[in-house]
Amino acid sequence: MQAIILAAGMGKRLKELTSNATKCMVEVNGVTMIERTLSQLDALNLERIVVVVGYEGQKLMEYIGTLDIQTPVEYVNNDVYYKTNNIYSLYLAKDYLLEDDTLLLESDIIFESAVLQRLLDNPYPSLALVAKYESWMDGTVVTLDEEDNIVGFLGKKDFKFSDISNYYKTVNIYKFGKEFSNSHYVPFLEAYSKALGNNEYYEQVLKVITLLDKPEIKAERLENEAWYEVDDVQDLDIAESIFAEKGEKLERFNKRFGGYWRYPRLIDFCYLVNPFYPNQKLIDEMQANFGRLLCDYPSGMNVNSLLGAKYYGLRREQVCVGNGAAELIKALMERLEGKVGMIYPTFEEYPHRRKEEDIVPYQIQDRDFRYTADELMNYYEDKEIQILVLINPDNPSGNYIEKREVLRIAQWAERRNIRFVVDESFVDFADTEENPTLLEEDIIKKYRNLIVIKSISKSFGVPGLRLGLLVSDDLDLIAKMKKDVSIWNINSFAEFYMQIFEKCKANYDDAMKKFRVVRKEYVEMLNQISDLRVIPSQANYLMCELTGAMTSKELAEELLDKYSILIKDLSNKNGFDGKSYIRVAVKRPEENQKLVDAIKEVLK
Repeated sequence: MQAIILAAGMGKRLKELTSNATKCMVEVNGVTMIERTLSQLDALNLERIVVVVGYEGQKLMEYIGTLDIQTPVEYVNNDVYYKTNNIYSLYLAKDYLLEDDTLLLESDIIFESAVLQRLLDNPYPSLALVAKYESWMDGTVVTLDEEDNIVGFLGKKDFKFSDISNYYKTVNIYKFGKEFSNSHYVPFLEAYSKALGNNEYYEQVLKVITLLDKPEIKAERLENEAWYEVDDVQDLDIAESIFAEKGEKLERFNKRFGGYWRYPRLIDFCYLVNPFYPNQKLIDEMQANFGRLLCDYPSGMNVNSLLGAKYYGLRREQVCVGNGAAELIKALMERLEGKVGMIYPTFEEYPHRRKEEDIVPYQIQDRDFRYTADELMNYYEDKEIQILVLINPDNPSGNYIEKREVLRIAQWAERRNIRFVVDESFVDFADTEENPTLLEEDIIKKYRNLIVIKSISKSFGVPGLRLGLLVSDDLDLIAKMKKDVSIWNINSFAEFYMQIFEKCKANYDDAMKKFRVVRKEYVEMLNQISDLRVIPSQANYLMCELTGAMTSKELAEELLDKYSILIKDLSNKNGFDGKSYIRVAVKRPEENQKLVDAIKEVLK
């Protein structure tokens, strides 16, 4: 068996990275793509590797000559690379196809070795590697039958997003049997090139072949094997995160702060979202209005404040709507003056917005990170603070103070002229009382020093919309907050969501009931794992202490590297005294089970 690598292209979309070198010489985590590919092929004991060069071909050949590759490397030159496409590059190498079984690869693919092994292990002589279609993918898309025959190659006109569940993306790695090349591919390649020219793609030949009664090529479906096609700088960035070494991978993913739809294998237990909402009816209504919302401007703050206030029976003058709670936290903490009481460990967005010398921390001493209203008031009784921040349920511990006790703190803060900021982004997940929220007209009006922050994104399961509310009866503060944010800080999709989400309140309540059942079952499963202690939580996440030899960072790295599971390593947070803690989201039962199984495997 031999391999043919197509490497003649210019890679213009990588811009300055390919200004004086071909695309496959671009480095991914310090290793060029061509070196990585050649090393993987070198381990297969092939007869030879054929590289079709073009743009900066001499430089590429010289570079390959410096690599420690034992397999003989031969070259084919496409000297008209600038006006032809890869069909011509393969046409120039057609004689090689006729001589031996062939692995055909494009040079801008990065993949783990198991990808090639899938082709080699399958006894069928001619195969196209395919992966389930994901929204981030670009390029050739195919449909398959139950026997893995390629039914059709979809052109742009045939592609329908409504049918993507049936689509597969070609990975641009193929296995061509010698007989298939002689009887099918090369004859059709020659005919197609003569008829339609050389500025086409070699996949077009396969498209024609699949129309035959016996096309003699099947698909090999990838499952969890990692691969990525690098066409531009964003692709390069993603590829570097996927193929980073274990010690760097976690850091790279954490720095992304989301966008994990680009990683179809990844299960995100780090970011905290309601797993059972929104319901399909609400999603359908959003989709039905997508075109209009995409093309129209959203309303300004005045209208959006009204929408945010309506759901909770408040007045628009009391409400400032934010592009997520994070925008409001930043604006509020930068506007308020004075010393701030904060409970450690905490959600870092709050301390990050203040100078360290302005923070008066309350360090939780309880083993389960419990604390009460009385403990907070007693601690801060003799402290000079102008602001007190309470996250309820707390993040990351999940500690919950019941509503009547929070109102006692509000009364205490009122007497001392302390701004009392209550972040109740996760309060809907609590199950200790019927109506835990402070977002009621009577409460807001009674405690003028009270400021309530609510993340709609988290509790209602729509983080992509970026929605949050800040509520207070200090109308002067609210007016100033509205001036601190952009007039169009909320997009049309978020605005429309606020307009309609009240319709599905019953569905939301049902989702929360289901959530609480799943959380209880999840806790029971995690409690069965040795070297793991689960902290009781009233939120949609659980904090756990690692009691064995493995650290939280080591566990997070192992889960990401081996299982594509992302959890929150809390080792960098203040308040843990060097002990190892993690935080894991509560997700759907099947996902929770995968995490439990993975942790058991890693900690055994």
